[in-house]
Amino acid sequence: MLKEGLEFKSKTTVDNSNTALALGSGDMNVFATPAMVALMENAAMKAVSAFLPEESATVGSLINVSHIKPSGLGETIEATAVLTEIDKRKLTFTVKAADSQGTIGEGTHIRFIVDRQKFLSKL
Repeated sequence: MLKEGLEFKSKTTVDNSNTALALGSGDMNVFATPAMVALMENAAMKAVSAFLPEESATVGSLINVSHIKPSGLGETIEATAVLTEIDKRKLTFTVKAADSQGTIGEGTHIRFIVDRQKFLSKL
């Protein structure tokens, strides 16, 4: 059952594919903000996916995060998403990312429950 408090953690390791230099968001070999955002979104998606009807999915519509600390190559990053509010199809999550030294980013993320076929028909 879809309910507030659902939580999921997604992990990745900082490597040459997810640095600011590789993704073009900066010019240093540190974990990229876009990669952090994607990991947070992944955690939010997975927190609720098992509780949706088979023909439904969630799509991200808004993310407001701060990336407050760099993480270097080889560091493990864990993003946590907690479902904090349900308003019909609108789902609000608190998101946080951390490495071995502590919090590296935090914020809120909104996803909407959509019917896959209807959503894809808008392409």
